[in-house]
Amino acid sequence: MTTPLHETDAAVTQFAVLDALLAGAYESGMRVDEATAIGDFGLGCVDHLGGEVVILDGTAIECTLDGPPVAMGGDEILPFAIVCRFPDVPAVRVGVGMGGGEGARDVASFAASVEGTLASRNLFHAVRFDGVLSEVRVRVTPRQHHPLPRLAEVTSHQVETVARGIRGTLVGFWTPAIYQGIAVAGLHVHFLSEDRSLGGHVLELAVDAGDLRVAAFARLDLRLPTDELFLRTELTHAEDHRIVAVEGGGAAS
Repeated sequence: MTTPLHETDAAVTQFAVLDALLAGAYESGMRVDEATAIGDFGLGCVDHLGGEVVILDGTAIECTLDGPPVAMGGDEILPFAIVCRFPDVPAVRVGVGMGGGEGARDVASFAASVEGTLASRNLFHAVRFDGVLSEVRVRVTPRQHHPLPRLAEVTSHQVETVARGIRGTLVGFWTPAIYQGIAVAGLHVHFLSEDRSLGGHVLELAVDAGDLRVAAFARLDLRLPTDELFLRTELTHAEDHRIVAVEGGGAAS
């Protein structure tokens, strides 16, 4: 099934760019209440990269090292965020015994399932999967302090958790290759368990069974920080290999 293009005036809205995180420029951000006023679906990171964020059904939920995922306050800051209003689109059944064949065995095969539904590889797509994962590996990063380190250093201290046979939701975006460095080219996914016991940035997964929904967007609304650190940090996109290493960059993150 090919995903139809969502209404042309609908947009994916993004605050900041991935290359800024790579360069250590993530001092300011978008307020949670501003992000959720723009969209009811999305992902991001916690202030000073102190965790990962899932925006699901209009609620922003932070996944940190302090305990289970919890709802965020409206005045909390997201130094990087991607949001949209997820439209009512038909689901594709994925997984054994659900009319979709075998479940995706890993991130690459899940990305292939998503890419099989794209309206075009030149458009942005919001991706939602609800169901059971036979395995998922997620990461959460610790809060950073001045001087702010580059993202590669931050992820070298990430805490990873593996869960098996867990029900939840994958929240993500598929981005065209030409936007690598602005966002993560390819599939970028976060996970939140149904019981909110686990969440984070997806490093690896295996799908058991569930519903995949993909929505195409032809508009990107990019909003850039204006704090002093961002303004004086020249971004050159010279570290594409680091995006692949820390974010996936074409597979998933």
